[in-house]
Amino acid sequence: MGDKINVEELFGKNVFTMRKMKKVLAPDVLQEVEQVIYHGGELSMKSADAVAHAMKQWAVENGATHYTHWFQPLTGITAEKHDAFVTKPDENGKMITSFTGKMLIKGEPDASSFPSGGLRATFEARGYTAWDITSPAFLKETASGVTLCIPTAFCSYTGEALDKKTPLLRSMEAISKQALRLVKLFGNDRASRVNVSVGPEQEYFLVDWEMSQERDDLIFTGRTLFGAAPPKGQEMEDHYFGVIRERAGAFMKDLNEELWKLGVPGRTQHKEVAPGQHELAVIYETANIAVDHNQIVMETMKRVAEYHGMRCLLHEKPFAGVNGSGKHVNWSLSTDDGVNLLDPGDTPNDNIQFLMILSCMLKAVDDHADILRQSASDVGNDLRLGADEAPPAIISVFLGAQLEDVVRQLVETGVAASSIQGGILKTGVSTLPDLELDATDRNRTSPFAFTGNKFEFRMVGSADSVASPVTAMNAIFAKAFSDAADVLEQAENRELAIHNLIKENLRNHRRIIFNGNGYSQEWVKEAARRGLKNIPTMIEAADVLTLPETVATYEKFGIFTASELSSRQEIIFETYVKTINIEALTMMNMANTQILPAVMLYAGKLAKSVNAVKEAGADASVQAAELKEIQKYLKEMKRALDALQREEKKAGAMEETRAQAFCYLNKVKPAMEKLRESADALEQLVDKRAWPFPTYADLMFSVE
Repeated sequence: MGDKINVEELFGKNVFTMRKMKKVLAPDVLQEVEQVIYHGGELSMKSADAVAHAMKQWAVENGATHYTHWFQPLTGITAEKHDAFVTKPDENGKMITSFTGKMLIKGEPDASSFPSGGLRATFEARGYTAWDITSPAFLKETASGVTLCIPTAFCSYTGEALDKKTPLLRSMEAISKQALRLVKLFGNDRASRVNVSVGPEQEYFLVDWEMSQERDDLIFTGRTLFGAAPPKGQEMEDHYFGVIRERAGAFMKDLNEELWKLGVPGRTQHKEVAPGQHELAVIYETANIAVDHNQIVMETMKRVAEYHGMRCLLHEKPFAGVNGSGKHVNWSLSTDDGVNLLDPGDTPNDNIQFLMILSCMLKAVDDHADILRQSASDVGNDLRLGADEAPPAIISVFLGAQLEDVVRQLVETGVAASSIQGGILKTGVSTLPDLELDATDRNRTSPFAFTGNKFEFRMVGSADSVASPVTAMNAIFAKAFSDAADVLEQAENRELAIHNLIKENLRNHRRIIFNGNGYSQEWVKEAARRGLKNIPTMIEAADVLTLPETVATYEKFGIFTASELSSRQEIIFETYVKTINIEALTMMNMANTQILPAVMLYAGKLAKSVNAVKEAGADASVQAAELKEIQKYLKEMKRALDALQREEKKAGAMEETRAQAFCYLNKVKPAMEKLRESADALEQLVDKRAWPFPTYADLMFSVE
């Protein structure tokens, strides 16, 4: 059934790990590298040269001919410019390879064509990439050969962050510093930093490659813009955790091997809810490495799928009518001496440090729910959030019965005298063991759920970089920890101050806790009664970025400047406009050049059939009724197509980006939906052999 592999030997094979560095670097260089990684600072040029030489030697020995500064611009995906290791040949014509510390530390890609939101003019091209020493270099093996990839940050000539990594790294330093203040107040003098750990769960669809190539919407937009529901979808609930089919299984096997070689700790794989949908989850890692690895996961999924004759769809809603894909971001916090700050212990009511951390986090989520909501925004996610398959666009926190009861006691009486315990589940079968119950159930409808010793942010879209939500979480929690430390460090009676602050935070922000069904309309009404915001779309969520309180929060810790936030808001509007414009143009093209011609040709054949039957003296009423129905939807489709063309032209002519984005939202998108209605109705009337491209039934079950 295939070659056997040794995961322990394979893991990290293509990564320049610390273990590999220890074998080739001098002790003083290694000591300096470790000092910078774990405590900050700048590597001396002498040590940088030594690291660069060792890195190049390792890469070349493993077949690398080029290197690249691998970075994450504001496109949401990665970018790379490949340079060969070769230099000018010597006097004997022998080619010399070279890679210096300066080349390792700094690169200079053209910054003019990346999104900048006004931070850079098009004619201002200079930008810099800077080596992120905390994220290990790796080898990428593709059809273009083996390339040494060096994770880097990306900034403009004038110093602004033009990427997702720089603010993330800033936010990691901010939350470490502020959380450490709290930890020390509780008597921990051993810890020197606090680490954010992240574990994303990646959902995706697999479809047949050749079929996908017959659909312009999948090629140009990553999702289907037309498509009638198949006879069977996910209603039988038989796909979730079902047996993995051979074609998908072969893909998963190769995907795992590629990821393990790249040091990505892929662990869990399974079928998801919708036909053709699957999931891969990884083990927790330090936040910036987890962000890098999730980008590697998405890139590798697409590449490996092609090898297997499939296309990997990462769009949040590739098919209407069935579950879309999200990316649950598991987030936790621990000290460098091994204490998980989100572990409540067996009796959380007695764990005062945990209760302080928890109360601060509830305060942060309540005070900055709009920042958290915005961080999970993208165009595709607008089609998913609030659709009974993903959390609503309302931020709330699920704590579970145990912690909610502790909160209730503290708010109502000022003392939490007890906590609910899990107990034992008796199976009733003599050969099965009794099971120890958790103290609370899980809630899949909550956008921000406590799941034992971590929080799970469930709103993030499947195609998104997790850098933005992690940066947002780090920032708002750093703010809450800072506020608490400011109070407690000045308190004369610290024990009393801790007790009072926990109670105050819980009392003032209890409204953000909701353990019920987030899919229900009752919750939407209840959330409004509580004063919680419901922000349904990406472009509405973008307004938070330039609010004074948002700017103040980010600037307080040097995570974003006001101009960087303004630029990101502008990029959001631009992205929305461009995305919906491409979708509208694709729909119009498919309607004009594929659907209408195919349906009219079929209608013509049907009309000839009607006449032929009549001439034969037989009853042609069935054919005539079918033809009439088709003609009805043809007229509707042509009217809808004309209306979409008018609305798209109006929107495209607008100059102010924000107003243009809302025009695409409020005018163009409804026109697109109207066009789709008539086209999908025609798909169900026309001979399948006459339909111009593969249907939902073809695509969704192509790898099942």
